[in-house]
Amino acid sequence: MPRPPWNPPVGPGRAGGRRSRRLTRRDRHGRGLRGPLLPADLPGWRSRADRFDDLVLDVVEHLEPRWGRELDGVEFAVEDVPPSDPAPWEHGEIPLGRFFPARGEEPPRVVVYRRPVETRGGDPREVAGLVHDVVVEQVAHLLGLSPEQVDPGYDEP
Repeated sequence: MPRPPWNPPVGPGRAGGRRSRRLTRRDRHGRGLRGPLLPADLPGWRSRADRFDDLVLDVVEHLEPRWGRELDGVEFAVEDVPPSDPAPWEHGEIPLGRFFPARGEEPPRVVVYRRPVETRGGDPREVAGLVHDVVVEQVAHLLGLSPEQVDPGYDEP
């Protein structure tokens, strides 16, 4: 007996035997919807590294009115971690920042290491205070002064 031709049912989700695809986002593994949660113009959108850069710039801007002429041409940089070869005076300690004097055409540089500062700091207020102290100490090293002379608020908690 010959088989009757198969006609798939036509109904919701099917059109003429073909299955129509609905474009829905699935939460397959229970991890929530993927994508940005905040608009790009809100402060919460910025990464932790961007916020750390802002902390360093805030300290530099705080020092500029008093030491602007002396800091002219000095580069301030943020790196994630210090290089693996410590300086001879560091004695196995993990540095939070370094001052590199000018060499040839390279200007002097003050570098703050983000990961060690964040690890030692803990909460955001402590990190901000530690960034302030590190930048002031390195600028003091650059100018040949004590940190208290560079910023009278250095000792304040």
